Amino acid sequence: MKVLQLRTEKCVECGECMSACSKAWFKEDNPSLSRIKVENKATYPNINVCNQCGACIEICPTKALERDANGIVQIRKDKCTSCLMCVGFCPSASMFFDAARQTEPFKCISCGICAKACPTGALELITTPEPK
Repeated sequence: MKVLQLRTEKCVECGECMSACSKAWFKEDNPSLSRIKVENKATYPNINVCNQCGACIEICPTKALERDANGIVQIRKDKCTSCLMCVGFCPSASMFFDAARQTEPFKCISCGICAKACPTGALELITTPEPK
């Protein structure tokens, strides 16, 4: 399964990852629409991105979250009721929602666009064993 490996010590908070992500998925350079969030936490950057742990799958009352054939947690739009339980429950604060643009939450699907855009190598798409 592909996941993003984070190296926060290399992050310079330039926002290139968020810009690349929002442009790819929403056709707009808008950090609030990015599936990855970089925030300044006092002396270090905090990078919020889904690690595909799957904790949200069990909390969803409509079973709208499931793993695809590659092990990536996906949101089934046809089942999602936008209750936002997954947003509040996500242990990595990586499930996002923009009521002005979306009718359901959105999250990273490990496409690697942000890693390719990162000028410092703070993000890398790696392959890990799939969770059981």
